Amino acid sequence: MSHKAKSNSEFWQGKRVLLTGHTGFKGSWLALWLHKMGAEVTGISLPPNTEPSLFKLAAIDTLCDSHFTDIRDHESMAMRIKQSRPEIVFHLAAQPLVRASYRDPVDTYSTNVMGTVHVLEALRELDCARVAVMVTTDKVYRNNEWPWPYREDDALGGHDPYSASKAASEMVISSYRDAFLKQQGVAVASARAGNVIGGGDWSEDRLIPDAVRAWETGRVLDIRRPDAVRPWQHVLEPLAGYLALAEKLWAQPELAGAFNFGPSTGEAATVKEVVEIARKTFGGGDVRYGACEAGPHETGWLALEVAKSRQLLGVESQWSLSESIEHTMPWYRSQNEGAEARALCEAQISAYENMA
Repeated sequence: MSHKAKSNSEFWQGKRVLLTGHTGFKGSWLALWLHKMGAEVTGISLPPNTEPSLFKLAAIDTLCDSHFTDIRDHESMAMRIKQSRPEIVFHLAAQPLVRASYRDPVDTYSTNVMGTVHVLEALRELDCARVAVMVTTDKVYRNNEWPWPYREDDALGGHDPYSASKAASEMVISSYRDAFLKQQGVAVASARAGNVIGGGDWSEDRLIPDAVRAWETGRVLDIRRPDAVRPWQHVLEPLAGYLALAEKLWAQPELAGAFNFGPSTGEAATVKEVVEIARKTFGGGDVRYGACEAGPHETGWLALEVAKSRQLLGVESQWSLSESIEHTMPWYRSQNEGAEARALCEAQISAYENMA
């Protein structure tokens, strides 16, 4: 059974939704999708930190009640969340980059751990919230470099500060659920998603944005680790999962817990495989593999077991790896040639909804 988001727009109609991180890549796509389905969205985030940004290009601030607030500021967060009176919370705000976490571990921990505490603490003050989907990462698992995909009950851990901060935030989420929010009638889940690709991402140190930046300007793309394996997926796949999870928890709060979202295990692919499909889809581009300094430690092999979300939520990947890339590279090309970012996103959301 595939999750068909379109049929559930009735559920979202008029729902008060709080979305942290709405200025980011995934957050902008989710704000657009929620608005399309009729939700009343309040966004809390720092201003976008890339130029260009999907948030600005798609004028996301016109689709929601948008606030620039630092999630590390406990009092400001509590006030904003109280004012928005959310029924459903999606917490996406984070410092999301592994290499940036080596440069500034303190900021990474304060954002990812204490930011999560501040969101959950604010929910203790509210009588309106029913569901909170707290987005972490596929990198929360203690990495054994083994050949099996990780399941939700595998041990947490983290070598780099980013992964460790997200593993720590999982413990915070679990504690708040068990100690406070379950009794209060709030179903709290964590969502662990694999590497996401899609139009509108201009982050540093991410494969597709790096490729687009290089190839649009005629430069060579340098690849650090061509053999690293990741569970790549189009941005709409995990977002459909988060939406399905929130809907399910609304009806069955007893399912609150951790959920993996990613492609089927066989779809995990190397960096080199992704680059070659992207290059073909983009219409060419030069690549140099393994020629540059390798940088700090990063996981070599990572895949997720997604049976739980398939069985309990009915969520399955709809686009293969090649289809995901074929939806991504033309997005950048079209946008670069003058197409409107919001229209490009809306067309892809509609295409995704109309599948299955």
